[in-house]
Amino acid sequence: MKRSFFFLWLTASWAMGWMGCGDSDSADSNSSTPTESDAGSDVVSEGSTGTDALSDGGSDDTASEAAMEGSTPLGSVITTVNLHNPTEKEAIDVPLTFGHVFRPGDVPKGTTLQARVGETLIPTQVDSKARHADGSLRHAIVTVVASIPASGAVQAELLTIPLPEAQTAVELGDLLNTDFNASLTLTVDAKTYSLDAKTLLQGKIDRTWLSGPIVSEWIVAGPVVSGQSYHPHLSARFSVRAYTGLKSVRVGISVDNDWAFEPEPRNFVYDASVQMGSKQVFSLSNLTHHRQARWRKVFWWGDEVQAYVTHDSRYLMNSGALPHYDPELTISDEGLEKQYAKWGTLNTGPMGIGPMEPYMPTTGAHDDIGPLSRWDALFLCSMDRRAQEMAMGLADLAGSWPIHYRDKDTGMPVRLDDYPYMSLLGNPGDKVNPKTGKSEAFPACASQADCKSPYTPDSAHQPSMGYLAYVVGGDYDHLEELMFWANYNMLESNPHYRAFEQGLLKWGQVRGQAWSLRTLGFAAYIVPDDHSFKAYFNERLDYNLQYYLDRYTKNEPNPLGIFTDGYAFAYNEGRGIAPWQDDFFTWSVGQLVAMGFPKAVPLLEFKAQFPVGRMTAPGFCFIHAAAYQMNVRDEKGAPIYDTFAEVYQKTVDPAIQALPCASAEMGEALSLAPGELTGYSSSTAGYPSNMQPALAVAVESGIPNAKDAWETFAQRPVKPDYSAYPNWAITPRIQP
Repeated sequence: MKRSFFFLWLTASWAMGWMGCGDSDSADSNSSTPTESDAGSDVVSEGSTGTDALSDGGSDDTASEAAMEGSTPLGSVITTVNLHNPTEKEAIDVPLTFGHVFRPGDVPKGTTLQARVGETLIPTQVDSKARHADGSLRHAIVTVVASIPASGAVQAELLTIPLPEAQTAVELGDLLNTDFNASLTLTVDAKTYSLDAKTLLQGKIDRTWLSGPIVSEWIVAGPVVSGQSYHPHLSARFSVRAYTGLKSVRVGISVDNDWAFEPEPRNFVYDASVQMGSKQVFSLSNLTHHRQARWRKVFWWGDEVQAYVTHDSRYLMNSGALPHYDPELTISDEGLEKQYAKWGTLNTGPMGIGPMEPYMPTTGAHDDIGPLSRWDALFLCSMDRRAQEMAMGLADLAGSWPIHYRDKDTGMPVRLDDYPYMSLLGNPGDKVNPKTGKSEAFPACASQADCKSPYTPDSAHQPSMGYLAYVVGGDYDHLEELMFWANYNMLESNPHYRAFEQGLLKWGQVRGQAWSLRTLGFAAYIVPDDHSFKAYFNERLDYNLQYYLDRYTKNEPNPLGIFTDGYAFAYNEGRGIAPWQDDFFTWSVGQLVAMGFPKAVPLLEFKAQFPVGRMTAPGFCFIHAAAYQMNVRDEKGAPIYDTFAEVYQKTVDPAIQALPCASAEMGEALSLAPGELTGYSSSTAGYPSNMQPALAVAVESGIPNAKDAWETFAQRPVKPDYSAYPNWAITPRIQP
């Protein structure tokens, strides 16, 4: 594929430190000292979105400044990134590739980005992946070439420029003319199988992921081969990223046991090795590769690029793409070091899951749960290298869970619109498609022992998998992880409960619906515009939002704004609900609104009533706003109470109700400080902490009393220390 590009030649340099959600108190030696840099010769480039670029993507060079009137002016600095060199040797003209999200309108249609270090424009390639409704850039993979001092960092500004004219990209043929190769060997059941990237690259290219004069990347896949026979279950995928000059080629290798409908699925035990060229770079013995799971490692041919990129956390969060953590939060270096030390003791290799909870349905708080997991939140809020290693590593380890169902015909995750009756639950008859008369059930294992996994997934306690890593890293494998998890949350249910191909989430626990909706929204937002799953996830999200809107704003609205689906009434013989689970759902809807899904707006306005009412409604003392459970009706099937005062009267001990709200007397009776909320207010995972994200998005909804509710909550006398456990430290994007 050929494209053209615009050349700029300037010199100079500059560098600055970085900042996360708040200033971390960790001393990152690679980001703290201003330094000089000689950028050398410079190229500005706009890459393509893949093999089938959109008409409003990188190829559109016809827009004029007049067409962009009202948008960001050309030459505006949109944000900054920091380029780090962890080695003791100066990095000269080193390429760095990273992902980035942008606010609507910041990079208008017809413009692209240019990186600048000090006064020097450095070589920049932008591969547009997703755009906002106004045509402006939403997500791109950016590659820059910079010089970075030893054990130092430089700051690069990203500014808008007109789309340049085009020139030749790094060509696959040039790579094939070298002695490059990457090969995988597996010894399975005493039989040797292999697969190599060069052979695959000479055939069908599954996806051109990056294309430009600085870097091109091609993705190829196939089953592992022994002689003339293919292994029926095991396959490999190579993501080959070649930088200009072909001195550095990065290869991501994913080994998969994930075909959805291949007969006799099972675990496989094998030895594995990887060679880059003629050199063995990786080996392992006696690995049990679980069914419906995959593992991934990254290797280099030629010069390894050890430099890395960190982002402006505040910009990322303000884009709406990511949860809005407290921008004033300072992450504890001691807390980071403890997590990183623990990371080093755990299984973080193939088929490991690191610090994640292996039995996901485990009740109670664990580090995985929240808008983002503990490790993702630590990374987003600190941009610390240790946290980055853990967050990116966990995105790889997400493949170890048995949730991956890939269609052998397409090479993609199975689709509900192709197999509307497939499911992990239900009776055999539930999975027979009446239109075809065929079962869409996944093949059974010969025995449970053949398919046993040490990891049990669920949706009710599910962390966000792959999303943050893809947003800031741009690796296709991490995007696939996000897609697999979003799909799993829909296909696991009985097809009749989920409305078949619609993938409704209404059948699950409230918290399960909350986290599944979050993950589905992340996928609908970030999947590239030219990807076949873009429309698929947006349609499934639309089906779900329409269901919730019909139920809660038309057919069965209730005055409290509570969620009544699934297993909502799980307490006191059908009288009570768990406010904290309801709060999870409210936050998820608020995140959809922040990402720009208009259909979520009226749903948020409905849901925001519940956290706001618990903090501000007459007759309800806010001290009890984060109770473990609340009675919201007199009995199973009875109408929902009309007021929060009724909820308070039917939930709280009458002796406590008789005391002045938030008084010293009430505190003494509850063994709390005056004004302290019940529900473990000092705990980073207590019920007030669980409530915090819901209150934050309630402020963003703009409903009456939301700001007052947040102010009251923010002024509570007993709060958690989120510095080492920031999962729930969400604050409003707008000032209360």
